[in-house]
Amino acid sequence: MFQSTNFDRRRINGPEKSFLPSFADEDVPSKSHDLRGDRKALDIRPIYLKRGLISQANGSAYIETGQTKIACAVYGPRQAAKNAPYSEHGKLNIDVKFAPFSCHRRRAPLKEAEDRSLAVLIHQSLAPSLRLELFPKSTIDVFVMILENDGVEGCVAAGTVASSAALADAGIEMLGLVTSCSSSIINQELKLDPTSRESLLADGTVTVASIPAVGVTTNIWQTGRVTPQQAIECMDQCIQRCTDIHHVVAQSLLDGQVTS
Repeated sequence: MFQSTNFDRRRINGPEKSFLPSFADEDVPSKSHDLRGDRKALDIRPIYLKRGLISQANGSAYIETGQTKIACAVYGPRQAAKNAPYSEHGKLNIDVKFAPFSCHRRRAPLKEAEDRSLAVLIHQSLAPSLRLELFPKSTIDVFVMILENDGVEGCVAAGTVASSAALADAGIEMLGLVTSCSSSIINQELKLDPTSRESLLADGTVTVASIPAVGVTTNIWQTGRVTPQQAIECMDQCIQRCTDIHHVVAQSLLDGQVTS
């Protein structure tokens, strides 16, 4: 027999207790944005990389560099759509998304112009390293999810590194691992791996992606005002750090292969 209660089943009842949300005060920068900590001008943030994070994907990787956290999944190579024209080379698809909670201001879960521009940059960095001629009429889909954002330049660099590690984890034949590093010019001083706060204060930034194993630079992205001499100095420093990052990524892949 039905018993009447105070619970209204026709409405979505909220919790019994509620608390005011806490927002980051943009006027008072946090410690990660205010100071570089113990890092010197030419030091990059520590890198944590783990492969095989997503079991359903052919390959995956998770990377943390300071306050930047990115997960990447690779699906493929798989057959292209039936109505797609025949191509002797495979197609690389990059999809970048920001999690709604990745920034200080909540982002709408919709495709934005910034997502597409980052996807283009990562695609330009990765495409020269892949032997797409071995996968005719096939597609390789790479999905990059930015879980926490601490600078667009850092997201491009970390997303490139994670995507390359995920492609290696998937067993895609490559010419070598792609690593990336960003730099900025702040008050005429070169600083590597800038945070979001430093990027806002910078006169210009330079991001470099390369394949250290074969000594090839795959992509250079420059924003702001940078003199030719500063740009050359930024590229030289980034290429040196790309070699250091390559050792970290290669060792992480080897450690993951041993434990799996």
